[in-house]
Amino acid sequence: MIPRIKTLKPLSDFRLYVAFDDGRAVIYDVKEDIKEIDSYRDLESVYGLFECARLDESRTCVYWNDFIDLPSDTLYNYGKVEA
Repeated sequence: MIPRIKTLKPLSDFRLYVAFDDGRAVIYDVKEDIKEIDSYRDLESVYGLFECARLDESRTCVYWNDFIDLPSDTLYNYGKVEA
């Protein structure tokens, strides 16, 4: 089952707070993606873009523009669980 995102909040230092419908909450660090994926570099170089993170209608994807997105299962599986 694809996890659905309940709450999304961009944090400082290119991190995302993501809470899911099942109660799991994680912090996902986007810095590694910025280093490894060319299109993600805009998140660092375009002023204010990172803070414009949005959810798609299905609540299964975080996106910034047509070229930069993160599926909810990646966030769910690789984010650090909040204690």
